[in-house]
Amino acid sequence: MLPRMAGLVWLALDGVGHPADAPAGSVWDTELPTLRPLVAAGGALDAALGVPGLPQSGTGQSCWLTGQDAVRVMGEHFGPHPGPTLRRLLAEHGLPVRLTRVGGRAALANHYPPAYHAAQARRPRPGCFPWAFQAAGLPLGPPDVPPVPPTLGLDYAAPWSERTPPAALIRLGQRLARAAHTHDLIAADLWLGDLLGHRGSLPVPADALAAGRAYLRRVDALLTGLLEGGAAVILSSDHGNLEDLRVKGHTLARVPFAGAGLSLPPAGNIVTGGQAIAEVLGLPAPR
Repeated sequence: MLPRMAGLVWLALDGVGHPADAPAGSVWDTELPTLRPLVAAGGALDAALGVPGLPQSGTGQSCWLTGQDAVRVMGEHFGPHPGPTLRRLLAEHGLPVRLTRVGGRAALANHYPPAYHAAQARRPRPGCFPWAFQAAGLPLGPPDVPPVPPTLGLDYAAPWSERTPPAALIRLGQRLARAAHTHDLIAADLWLGDLLGHRGSLPVPADALAAGRAYLRRVDALLTGLLEGGAAVILSSDHGNLEDLRVKGHTLARVPFAGAGLSLPPAGNIVTGGQAIAEVLGLPAPR
């Protein structure tokens, strides 16, 4: 297991391709004094895994969460929500399940408002992260972890108004770092990047570009607070999308994989990236 005082926090971006594969003038072209150096020092991982088609969140996130090739388990890129096959994979091999089996502590930091729970009661369609944590018997909205809004204080619809100042996200990162001292893993499933990416078109929508840059600046602020609070941090993404707003759909861009406050094992794709996170946590390699 990771030493308790290290406090590992996993920022799992959704739909944010690596800046090295982004066109000029992309969302990455903004002031990101903490995030850009971290990403530049990390890896750019393959999310396509040699399978035709565009990577999707269901299989991509399952690869990260399990260290298994979920795309080949499915026979295709699949998503956004996990169906029965991916749910079984997450319930058997997901990091939260594996951690709790050996007495570790894991938590999903996302804030889930009452409207989310009401919608799930009507039609259960959880994403990979809430499914994987609930499969381990862990609650959504754990009381000992500060809730992280996955939009990071932006509205989730145009005009993408900023409801929370970035300084508040720095403080949230600091609080999250303190909470991580009593956990082996705290994850935040940050899905707004993918939603914004699906606003892409030609010409590039000015409002989506501005919102995408504001969102990454907010990731930067949260990351700044985490590092100031002494947390070890892993940052990843499941597939490309937001980095190229000239198109509406997902992309074949490589994705970032970076860590601060810890040594990451080498990885070339999102499957071995998932295995690397498990290794950092002291979990055995998948059989």
